[in-house]
Amino acid sequence: MPDPARFAVAAEQIAAAGRWLYQRGWSPATSSNYSLRLDAGSCAITSSGCDKERLAADQVMVVDLDGRPLGSGRPSAETLLHTRLYRRWPEVGAVLHTHSVGATVLSRLVGAGQTLVLEGYELAKAFPGINDHCTPLRLPVLANSQDMTVLADAADAVLDADIRAYLICGHGLYTWGPDLATVRRQVEALEFLFACELELRRAR
Repeated sequence: MPDPARFAVAAEQIAAAGRWLYQRGWSPATSSNYSLRLDAGSCAITSSGCDKERLAADQVMVVDLDGRPLGSGRPSAETLLHTRLYRRWPEVGAVLHTHSVGATVLSRLVGAGQTLVLEGYELAKAFPGINDHCTPLRLPVLANSQDMTVLADAADAVLDADIRAYLICGHGLYTWGPDLATVRRQVEALEFLFACELELRRAR
């Protein structure tokens, strides 16, 4: 098991992030899941079926990087989508999955198997390593599935170091980074960009 003090801090951070995402309208009802890496072999993640308006630290649990619980509780059904990211990139420290209107609608407009490209937006610089508005943000759109191994394999097939997030068609957004503050900023930036993109498409 990871250090209990470290887990306690992570659980409080995850709960606060979940309530913030709920308040912004990006994680309604019991949707969404969030995680923080604890050490080389485990992460803290939201339990299954939690109401995000009232998300509390005791609704966060520990799993290993195969998604197996280390202790009591039932982890989110989509745990494997988090743990695959931690396994793939040791530098990933946090993963947020949200269910906003913008992400859901755009994912359907773009379509499964396609890529949403966000280019020419100044706010792209909210992402680490992007220093100008000309650098495109590419978000693959995966076909939705209730089989998490299928979804995780599909993500593995399209991800590379330049991909900072992906969409699941009709479902929502996954984004990740070195720490929770960075990933919260990425969610906020992406939601602004999704709103801009939807407005542009309406205007055409």
